Amino acid sequence: KTNAQYLFADRSCQFLLDLIISLGFRRVLSVGTPRLHEMIQLKASQEEDFRVRSLLLDIDFRYSQFYTEDEFCHYNMFNHYFFGGEAAHETCRKFLHQEKDERVIMVTDPPFGGLVEALASSFKKLMAVWKDTEKGGNKNKEMPMFWIFPYFFESRILEFFPSFNMMDYQVDYDNHALYKHGKTGRRQSPVRIFTNLSPSVIVLPAEEGYRFCAICQRYVSSGNQHCEICNSCTSKDGRRWKHCVLCKKCVKPSWFHCNKCDCCALENHTCEKTDVGCFVCGKAGHKRSACPSLSRTGTSAHTCIYQKTKSVCDGLQIKLTGKKGKGMLLKIIQ
Repeated sequence: KTNAQYLFADRSCQFLLDLIISLGFRRVLSVGTPRLHEMIQLKASQEEDFRVRSLLLDIDFRYSQFYTEDEFCHYNMFNHYFFGGEAAHETCRKFLHQEKDERVIMVTDPPFGGLVEALASSFKKLMAVWKDTEKGGNKNKEMPMFWIFPYFFESRILEFFPSFNMMDYQVDYDNHALYKHGKTGRRQSPVRIFTNLSPSVIVLPAEEGYRFCAICQRYVSSGNQHCEICNSCTSKDGRRWKHCVLCKKCVKPSWFHCNKCDCCALENHTCEKTDVGCFVCGKAGHKRSACPSLSRTGTSAHTCIYQKTKSVCDGLQIKLTGKKGKGMLLKIIQ
């Protein structure tokens, strides 16, 4: 937990593996998904007819103590860096090379605080490696992928991967205080599966309340009702959303349309936006860096934060109050 290693719950990990097998994939590039990799390795050692193979790419170098160089590569997914150099890169390239019917899929579970843009750049480079290993059959295709991330990043992911769709399946974690399945979790998990595979082939477990929407041609959660106006199952968080005629879209059930804001929001939200003035002159419409008072002089005043000093800027006296190491306040004296 101190190393941001949140691991899939057994139910979610087993679901992912069963789904991968049912879709006909035989090679799994596990990027930051050590528990899935571990489950595949365990089954391969216990079952002779188990044909799925996995290569783990992870930032935690300690996995090198448990896996061989053909099973693990020390990898940074934020800058597409292989710590093992060209040898590790070649291991990944060979693994991505499809032989016969051994289809490859990438499954990744990045840290939720990571920049989507950086992650997308690395994933596209891994896809490019996969394309380079093909002799022409998949030049115009994307490597199949499961990107596991919170649903509120949907717009950012679609910005870089327009072909992706978000599934309704809620991914849970064993060692996360919030995102657990059942009574031990304090709330429903917001983590979903984003994929470039057709939603119709992603079969979600009916025993967990998922059902097939014949109109949308995909599996959805039990509370995700089809909206005839939007012509889609619009819920993102598992609850039944409601359609707002004025906003022309479905919104969360706890939201109401505000005429002042001209959009839907929480009932007790603050309507009027406070006018934040400039930090130097206090006037609205610009920030400190673009303050006319500073630009007129052609120089920007510098105030040492470790002393009580005064600086004069075009008639405005700015005094620092506070002590060294404490929060410093600027007081404008007219």
